[in-house]
Amino acid sequence: MSTVGIVAERPGEARVSSSPSSVKKLVSLGYDVVVERGAGVRAAFTDEAFAAAGARIVTRDAAWATDIVLKVAPPTDDEIALLADGATLVATLSPALRPDLLAALSQRGITALALDAVPRISRAQSMDVLSSMANISGYRAVVEAAHEFGRFFTGQVTAAGKVPPAKVLVAGAGVAGLAAIGAASSMGAIVRATDPRPEVADQVRSIGGEYLAVEVGETMESADGYAKQTSEAYDRRAAEIYSEQAREVDIVITTALIPGRPAPKLLTADDVASMRPGSVIVDMAAAQGGNVAGSVAGERVVTEGGVIILGYTDLPSRLPTQSSQLYGNNLVSLLTLLTPQKDGRLTLDFDDVVQRSVTVVRDGVTTWPPPPVQVSAAPPATRGASDAAAVAAPAPKEPWLTPVRRAVLTAVGLAVLFLLTAFSPDPIPRHFTVLVLATVIGFYVIGNVHHALHTPLMSVTNAISGIIVVGAIVQITTPDLTVQVLAAIAVLVASINIFGGFAVTRRMLAMFSRSDGGGPGGARR
Repeated sequence: MSTVGIVAERPGEARVSSSPSSVKKLVSLGYDVVVERGAGVRAAFTDEAFAAAGARIVTRDAAWATDIVLKVAPPTDDEIALLADGATLVATLSPALRPDLLAALSQRGITALALDAVPRISRAQSMDVLSSMANISGYRAVVEAAHEFGRFFTGQVTAAGKVPPAKVLVAGAGVAGLAAIGAASSMGAIVRATDPRPEVADQVRSIGGEYLAVEVGETMESADGYAKQTSEAYDRRAAEIYSEQAREVDIVITTALIPGRPAPKLLTADDVASMRPGSVIVDMAAAQGGNVAGSVAGERVVTEGGVIILGYTDLPSRLPTQSSQLYGNNLVSLLTLLTPQKDGRLTLDFDDVVQRSVTVVRDGVTTWPPPPVQVSAAPPATRGASDAAAVAAPAPKEPWLTPVRRAVLTAVGLAVLFLLTAFSPDPIPRHFTVLVLATVIGFYVIGNVHHALHTPLMSVTNAISGIIVVGAIVQITTPDLTVQVLAAIAVLVASINIFGGFAVTRRMLAMFSRSDGGGPGGARR
């Protein structure tokens, strides 16, 4: 059984690497968990709560001397010296930006796992610290902007006058950007967003934002789930959009980051100067150089024109309880993967792409960077591929239903239909014609309905109901009273199913709808 140590963070960091609930899960994996005294106080987790969850409260040196040390921020040189020989450190290490840290960890002969190096694949989502912390950062960025902003976010019409809604621009629609869009939209603001990935447009609209497309005739694709560096053409057009929006919006939140590189500059000094006094900019990339000219990491800056620039780098730490809970859950997911037998013994398997990616130092040997992980479902073709690779690649499989086969099947179907109607006794041809007509009309009834108004299940039921309605309407003209009554009942019931389904769907959509009152460029949620 290995001992897991949860240590206190440095001053200024209010988070802790585990919550009492995550400690219970670590104990269930077979680990002996110890917590440094007072480690969770700033996150509202008492030592008594950790003890009740199954942990032992120990001194600082005892917590650092454990087999596995769990931490939030990268360790300092003094903290590295406290690690036991052969220990395993799990923290956010920023390996691409801290080669000196990796060298220091290697010299100690330990194993280091970087939680911020988790690959963005489906089965690793529960371990993705970057996403969970970015979600909190995006929300908190809106809270900070609202605190600095001098007006309501939502528009109001009162006896004292009319208050227009605030206009917010979010640069970057990743996890943090989407969280900011959702928070600002829910507070009543008119929200606009930009992002080089066109696939996020629907996500932006679904949470109440307006997507501002940067149309340059190219498609930005990501093979690993992270943003890529944009082209010069894109940067020029995006700069024009940012300049236009800076003169119009009240709040700008920038989230653009490229892993392993300085943050790209989005707003120039002229853009900032063009904003109205009292406007607010939250530069969430300030820690890596900033997206905004004039932003300072960790500080609040007020320009000569009265624009407030917030370069806070501790946004997750400003919600320490929530952040610690999510961070602890990410850690539990990773250790669950690394403890397959639930016997309290950590096992590394480099054949697993997740374990290989997060391991930056193994037994004193630097293993960063890991092999690239392909997460795109349809990766773009690589220019300059060798002829040998092209020959070795298997030829794409030809679909079974080719145009020729489709034509043959259509001809056979028409022939069968002709023979059936020509030689079948009456009234089979008439009934068969009604069935075919009802099937075709039922198909088009649902095929022309906007996808936002139905689910796949609803589309199937509406198609069936459409067939029933058409067939029943035709049968109403039959002289037999019994057939007429049954046909009328069928029309009534099927119609209730169709129109009732749409009525219920519209009422559900209305629950999430609101008018922004902002005229053109506004958003609906």
